[in-house]
Amino acid sequence: MLPTLRTTAVTTSVGALCALALAAPALAAGEEPSASAPATPTASADPSPGGRAVISTPTPDGNSVSWRLLSADGDDAAFHVYRDGVRVPGPPVRGATTFLDRGAPADARYAVLAVGDGAARAAAAGPVAGESLTLEPVAGAQASSLDVPLDVPPGGDGYTYSANDASVGDLDGDGEYEIVLKWDPSNAKDNSQSGVTGNVYLDAYELDGERLWRVDLGRNIRAGAHYTQFQVYDYDGDGAAEVAVKTGDGTVSGTGQVIGDADADHRNSGGYVLSGPEFLSVFRGTDGAELDTVDFAPVRGNVGDWGDTYGNRVDRFLAGTAYLDGSRPSIVMGRGYYAKTAVAAWDFRDGALTRRWTFDSSSSTNGPDWTGRGNHQLSIADVDGDGRDEILYGSMAIDDNGHGLWQNGTHHGDAYHVSDLVPSNPGLEVFKPSESGTDPAHWVADAATGEILSSAPAAGSDNGRGVAADITADNPGAEVWSSRVSGLRSATDGSEVGRKPGSTNFVIWWDGDGQRELLDDTHIDSYGADGDTRLLTGEGVASNNGTKATPALQADILGDWREEVLWRTTDSSALRIYSTDVPTDIAHPSLMEDRQYRLAVAWQNTAYNQPPHPSFATVD
Repeated sequence: MLPTLRTTAVTTSVGALCALALAAPALAAGEEPSASAPATPTASADPSPGGRAVISTPTPDGNSVSWRLLSADGDDAAFHVYRDGVRVPGPPVRGATTFLDRGAPADARYAVLAVGDGAARAAAAGPVAGESLTLEPVAGAQASSLDVPLDVPPGGDGYTYSANDASVGDLDGDGEYEIVLKWDPSNAKDNSQSGVTGNVYLDAYELDGERLWRVDLGRNIRAGAHYTQFQVYDYDGDGAAEVAVKTGDGTVSGTGQVIGDADADHRNSGGYVLSGPEFLSVFRGTDGAELDTVDFAPVRGNVGDWGDTYGNRVDRFLAGTAYLDGSRPSIVMGRGYYAKTAVAAWDFRDGALTRRWTFDSSSSTNGPDWTGRGNHQLSIADVDGDGRDEILYGSMAIDDNGHGLWQNGTHHGDAYHVSDLVPSNPGLEVFKPSESGTDPAHWVADAATGEILSSAPAAGSDNGRGVAADITADNPGAEVWSSRVSGLRSATDGSEVGRKPGSTNFVIWWDGDGQRELLDDTHIDSYGADGDTRLLTGEGVASNNGTKATPALQADILGDWREEVLWRTTDSSALRIYSTDVPTDIAHPSLMEDRQYRLAVAWQNTAYNQPPHPSFATVD
């Protein structure tokens, strides 16, 4: 049950709450510390904005308010709540960062202030105050939503635009997230399909719908799921995120700068771009200005080296962000996975891009054993516990220094999950289904060595979908399931532990317990032994990427530790953010403070999108 709060005549402006943090009263003698101690995140640097992301939803009983818990708040976290600048009386709120403000007006605005020892820690960590967002209750579900209005680009000859993949970053350094959104034309193509496409655009939006800028990638960047993988992250450590993306001749920045030759057109008769320069650009988060552009690596080279000669496999791109030195983030750009595989790491420091290293499966250092191992996605994690991230690339891993760490002899697949899936095995594990009919249908491996810990027999055909997550408390650790393997399986030993879930797509923390729920297309379900239970059906919204049916984004961006889901409205006039209103007793820092999770949100838009996983499987 949410704590009930009433008003007292203690007033201050919302803007003064940060200053109050320095002088907040200590907890009274005899007050008990929080019963739910927040877990310590694994990040070696703070990858999350320090704001509270306060949200309020009007209900028949009052306003349901939720906010972000930070690891800096400590185990004894407690908060005073302010409504319209007036402090709500009673003891500080402890435990789960949610409460019910009975009788409050629906349009009330909220802020929260840490008290006691947590106040000094929070103040030292930076600004934490800010005005709340008001969400609308969703009829028939314990959920609320917020529409972010969008500016749909004008279409062209026979095509229109739809909002596609999104990411978030603190673009202006205000302590809260903004949205970066990719617009795809209706004539976008899979790499296997010929045809000219419309231009791809990247927009940045405040949550109130204010468009900050638009980047036009131009005619020499083809539209489709495998071509444009964009990264949103603070690479130079100035407190505001940048956007890194592959560009070409004619790309136009958010401030009108033209990259390369504005008049060049490198498209061939099939619509493929197999000649001309390729670039990597970094754009400023506040206005989309180009900060630096360099020649793209991994380089195209000979088109036929990548698995065909007509332009399909040469332009299969992946992207991520990794702390390769353990303290500062680097940009990771991958190319190819069916045959030749190459990955380049880039640093953006002091306004300039420099290449850190390149991994190439065709080099004498690596050789043919490293070809054909990649997936339609990657993952980033510190698999060997040295504080530096590795790149998990399908059936292989690349060490933080650019050297091959392991490959386990299996091949390409279409889904990928990395987390602490097996409690009895130290460290992290990888789960992957196989496209090859002679490989194990799916497998769980040690993420540090690639050693397969459990697997399912070869299916004889493509096992196109698979998921790993803790979705039931009845089995220790995570469970795995895939298209061509019966039942729900234990990640630990592969034994069958229940019926197969009704969907094999995304998973999300939505209800109040520590296990994840099922997210597919535009609905969320809870797994049960006898069947799935519908928790939310998005109305007037659509999923992306065809049969993949993925959201624009899934991430913990508002309120407490549970995740939000962003779907485009059917006409792409808005992104609709859904947040859970299900009560919880769990107090946990924002998932975005777990470095692996934050980096997963950054790479989520890559090719065949996958849900973000933290370095742990269960929240408790």
